Amino acid sequence: MPNSKPKSPFSGKMERKDNQSPQGEVAGILVEFLEVAITSVVYLKGIYPSGAFERRRYMNVVVKRARHPQLREYIHSAVSGLLPSIQKGLVERVAVTFFNTDNIPMERFIFKLMVNQSFGSKVEESDLEFSLRSFLIKLSVSQSLTTVLPRDCRWEIMAYFRSLPQVSTSKDAEMWIPTDTKQWQQPPLITPIKSMNSEPLGLQLYLEHPSPAEQVSG
Repeated sequence: MPNSKPKSPFSGKMERKDNQSPQGEVAGILVEFLEVAITSVVYLKGIYPSGAFERRRYMNVVVKRARHPQLREYIHSAVSGLLPSIQKGLVERVAVTFFNTDNIPMERFIFKLMVNQSFGSKVEESDLEFSLRSFLIKLSVSQSLTTVLPRDCRWEIMAYFRSLPQVSTSKDAEMWIPTDTKQWQQPPLITPIKSMNSEPLGLQLYLEHPSPAEQVSG
C-alpha cells in the first residue's frame, strides 16, 4: 500500500489539498463515506457479535466502527485503494457481497457511483455531505429489506470497473485482483434503498438478491 494512504474517517478527515480538482475532492469525500457505509452494512447483517463494533459519530450521524484491527484495515484498505480510480471515473459499482458455504452469492449491497468528469466548479462539501448522510440514516433502518444469512457465511468487498486502471500508473490498483466468484445466471431482484443525483456526484444504493428461478435451480 502507498505511504500516503488517506486517514480513516473515524480518526480524522482526509486532508484536502488547496489545488485539488473537483473530481479529487468528490472522490475523497466518497471514499470516506464508503468506509463508514460498508462498516454499517457489515454491522447490519449481524455476522459478527455486536460487541465487535463501537459507536462513533460521522457526518453528525451515529455510526459503527469495527473494533478488530484486521476487519477495520480490510475495509479501509479496500476503499482507499479505489481512490485514484474513483477520481478518474473508472469505478462503476462497489459491492458488499455475502456468500453461502458453496461460495454462491446470497445478497449484494451495491453502491453505484458516477463522478462527473466535466464538473469544474467549486465542490460544496457541506451540501454533498448532507446528501450522503441521508444514505447512512436510510441504511441503518434497512434490515427488513435484507436476507437472513447463515452463521457460517462469508463476505467480501468487490469493485466493478468501467475500464481497468493501468497498474503501472497506480500502485493502489495492484491490490485489486480479478475474482473467480460464481455469478447468478438470471437477472437479480433489485430493491432500491437510496439514490442521489447532483452535478459532481451520482450515487445509488440498492440490494440484489437471486431471482426465484435462480434459487430453485441452485
